[in-house]
Amino acid sequence: MNALARSYTGVERAAVLMMLVGEEEAAAILQKLEPDEVRELGRAMFAVADVSEDDVGNVLDDFVGRARARTAIGFDPKPRVEAVMTRALGPGKAGNVLARIAPPVPGAGLEALEWLDACDIAAMIGKEHPQIAAVLIANLDPTQASEVLELLPDAVQPDILHRIARLGPVTPEALDTLQEMLANRVGGQRGGAALTLGGTREAAKILSGARKATEQRVMPKLFKIDKETARQIEDALFVFDNLLEMDDKNLGVLIRNIDSDTLTRALKGVEAPVRERFLGCMSARAADGIRDEMEARGPMKLAEVLDAQKAVIGIARGLAKDGALQMGGGDDDYV
Repeated sequence: MNALARSYTGVERAAVLMMLVGEEEAAAILQKLEPDEVRELGRAMFAVADVSEDDVGNVLDDFVGRARARTAIGFDPKPRVEAVMTRALGPGKAGNVLARIAPPVPGAGLEALEWLDACDIAAMIGKEHPQIAAVLIANLDPTQASEVLELLPDAVQPDILHRIARLGPVTPEALDTLQEMLANRVGGQRGGAALTLGGTREAAKILSGARKATEQRVMPKLFKIDKETARQIEDALFVFDNLLEMDDKNLGVLIRNIDSDTLTRALKGVEAPVRERFLGCMSARAADGIRDEMEARGPMKLAEVLDAQKAVIGIARGLAKDGALQMGGGDDDYV
């Protein structure tokens, strides 16, 4: 086999394969990659568009026959890349990926944002009105939204999170305005029905994905902006299962500060492993007493169980605030 006419990276070798296999196979591969991997491989597919016949034979000898039938891949790669990307990602996301690695093509709108880097999105919306930033961030996956939020100036983070929590239906006219703003960066199709975004649970997901220091800085400011919304975010931010993040020592401290009736009702509605984790931090006699009480009570209303769990969470927060226990672990402890 001849030596390679040029040196290919691993990504470029993969790109040669992608240019050789059928669209269905290539699409199946792309569907298993992360957005940044798709972009990197897509760029490489353009970079190897002029690969020679000898290089194809050296990179993948089992595809030599197919490569020779094409007389190398020295053809216009755009239709091929576009077809593979579209099959794998759908027309919206594919258009946006192609817009970043090839000459501009029609792209998607808000849904294409998840295929941009967090830094790109933060730079794009950093000088926009907080309401626009809130709509765009609320449209992102919570993990990506957390990254974007942390990249924005500290001073605007509480306001944006508050707006995300208070978002509701976004009119088609407002969406048109946003699409126009995005057009130069990601392309866009205008018009359509109203879109509902945001809410306190969405805001809590975004904040929970950020660093604990961000949460500790943002929440007090959010309480100053809107106490009720901040309280709702706080409720959604911390649920009963989060108590399991405590070690046995701290969980034991919490249990000793909960009356048996409240603990019985709270544990009645949880899965067996969660229940046993709590009971395992008690004396055998006390744990047996809770088990007997739960069995004796029979079925309970869900609302009653949830109220008891909220009471337990409230006790835990109070003890943590007083420094009597630590919730979480390491540098991310609640204090």
